[in-house]
Amino acid sequence: MRRTAVVTAGTAGIGLETAVGLADAGFAVTMVGRDANRGARAVDRINATAPTHPARFLSADLASLDEVRALADRIASDHSTSGEPLTVLVNNIGAMFVDRREQGGVEASFVVNHLSPYLLTELLLPTLTASAPSRIVNVTSGSVGVAKRVFDAVEPPGGYYGFHWYGRAKLANLAYTLDLAARLDGTGVSVFAADPGGAATDMTNGTLADPKVVSPGLRLLWPLVRRKFERSTSGPASVAAKPSIVAATDDALTGRTGVVIGPQARPVAPFRAATDPRIAEAVRRLSERHAPLAAM
Repeated sequence: MRRTAVVTAGTAGIGLETAVGLADAGFAVTMVGRDANRGARAVDRINATAPTHPARFLSADLASLDEVRALADRIASDHSTSGEPLTVLVNNIGAMFVDRREQGGVEASFVVNHLSPYLLTELLLPTLTASAPSRIVNVTSGSVGVAKRVFDAVEPPGGYYGFHWYGRAKLANLAYTLDLAARLDGTGVSVFAADPGGAATDMTNGTLADPKVVSPGLRLLWPLVRRKFERSTSGPASVAAKPSIVAATDDALTGRTGVVIGPQARPVAPFRAATDPRIAEAVRRLSERHAPLAAM
């Protein structure tokens, strides 16, 4: 039976390179993205290599929780009809914004970087559990280290600084990932986080050159901060995709769960705040409130 994988934001950058790596490993890969033309090019790139199974593209704007629900329904239905397992789900979706935005009345960075992958994962859990052994890979970020660690509300008090808000949403998702791993332990569904480190992508090229993306204190050191950003995002996306590919495919991880795969594509200790059960509980409450499993 075919091994199948779904990669969100899989038509460019790290997501596309992850999809390519999974196709090379013998998976039938479905790439999810907003742009049909980009999706067609991604499918053509993979299929040109004569993979074991042809790739496909599904269109969805994952900043919309309604479209996340529709996507989950489509994927679950496809697997129910075909009888094929959903072997791997890679939540690669991510976005950073220089200026504050809202999506459905909720701050957009929290929606895209946490609520969207949270909702897709939760809605696909029945399919993933029925497909066990299966894996969930959530892409995290070193930016969790600059995050405010209070999750009483979607947004912490104070001004909006895109890099820090991105890190906070990624921290929420990492706490959820580790909590989910504990919840699913023994079900045959393994849950991993993958930290790509950094790469030159549309997201980093479009945001990390603007000093407004960081807090006023860091703006005072902007030449140093910008050089650090430039160094950390100068690598190729193909290298940054390796942690996700390892998390999805490495036989050495069979039977393990709750593991963070670091930028060197090896297990690393999780960021300590993400292991705090109080943060995990606060994130769970926020997630259930703002991304209910049933549309309101």
